[in-house]
Amino acid sequence: MPSQLEGAMDALIAVFYNYSGNDGDKYKLNKGELKQLLNSELTDFLTSQKDPMLVEKIMNDLDSNKDNEVDFNEFVVLVAALTVACNDFFQEQKKKAK
Repeated sequence: MPSQLEGAMDALIAVFYNYSGNDGDKYKLNKGELKQLLNSELTDFLTSQKDPMLVEKIMNDLDSNKDNEVDFNEFVVLVAALTVACNDFFQEQKKKAK
């Protein structure tokens, strides 16, 4: 039986490949695939944002090699950054509650 962390890693890989390759390279997300992934998998995050250009900005920030696609390594950077931001937010909330 996989550990909790192994399960999380497996889920991250599965989510990426569930959306990649629907339209083109199966190892990368184009802008449409990234938008679909974000809308489906990070709904609360997107709806809490006010910027209509958010997906475009995320794509530009993640696309380190400027090929207009996001590969798995670039995608993991997004997930890691959001995870750190969530952790920071909840740690700050704990401090305020004391």
